[in-house]
Amino acid sequence: MTYEGFLAGDPVIVTAALTGGVHGKEANPNLPETPEEIGRAAAEAERAGAAVVHVHAREPSGERSFDVADFQAVDDEIRARADDVILQHSTGGTGAPGDVRHQPLRTDPAPEMASLDMGPLNRYRHLTSENTRGLVDSLHEEMRERGIKPELEVFNDGHLNEVHQFLDRREVADPPYATLILGPGTLTPASPRNLQHLVDALPAGAEFNTLGFGRHQLPMATQGVLLGGHVRVGLEDNVYYERGELAESNAQLVERVVRVAEELGREVASPAQAREILGL
Repeated sequence: MTYEGFLAGDPVIVTAALTGGVHGKEANPNLPETPEEIGRAAAEAERAGAAVVHVHAREPSGERSFDVADFQAVDDEIRARADDVILQHSTGGTGAPGDVRHQPLRTDPAPEMASLDMGPLNRYRHLTSENTRGLVDSLHEEMRERGIKPELEVFNDGHLNEVHQFLDRREVADPPYATLILGPGTLTPASPRNLQHLVDALPAGAEFNTLGFGRHQLPMATQGVLLGGHVRVGLEDNVYYERGELAESNAQLVERVVRVAEELGREVASPAQAREILGL
C-alpha cells in the first residue's frame, strides 16, 4: 500500500513503542522496564491492535541496555506472552559507540525488523546521536546478513535526503519503510503541512509510519491515517493520555489510535497482514 495508491480500506499497521531508553518510571510508573513487564506490555498491545512492537532493553537499574543478553531476555518474554507480534529492535543510541549499537541485531532468533536512524540529532543540552553514513551502512549490512528489515527513522527533512542517498547506495528489499518523526528540537515541527511535505518527498513505492512525540502523538497519528500511512504510539514517545493525565498502559494508547483508524475507514492490520505489507 503506497501513498499514491491509498484507499480508505487499506490496512494500517500500528506499532507500539513500549519503553524507550530515556525516561523511566519517574516519568510514568506504568512504563515497563523489566523483561517480564515489557513482555506483558507487548502482549497487551498486540491484543489491543498493535502488529509491531518497538523493543528497547533495560539494565536492572532501569538504564538503557544494548547488551545482547538483555535484548534476548526481553524477546523471550514477548514471544512467551504474545501471539504473533512482530519484533522491531532499536539500534539508536545517544553517545553509544557503533560496535555497541550492533548488539541488538544479534539475538537468536534475530528480530524481524530493526530501526536505522538516518542522521544526527541533538538530545538535551550536551548530547548528540551521530549516526554517520558509515555507521548507518555498517548497521544495515548486518541487518541484510541476518534477514532483518530496516525501519528508516527520519527525524527531519535533511534525514529524508539521507533516505534517498541511502537507497541509492544500498540495496533494500521492497518496499522501503520510513518512519516520519515530528515534534520539538531537531525534529521536523509537528503540523499537518509539514507531514504532508514529508510524505510527498518519500521515495517512490515507500511505505511510511507516522510518529509524533509527546502531545503531538494523537494528532500526527490521525493525520498519518488520513494520508494512507501507518502509525506508532506508545509510552516511549508519550507518557500522557491527555493533558495532565498519565497513560495507564501502552495498550490504552493503542486502543485509542485503533478507534481513530476504524472511524476513518481504515482496517487495522494483523501481524500477518503487516508482514505482507512490509515484505517480511
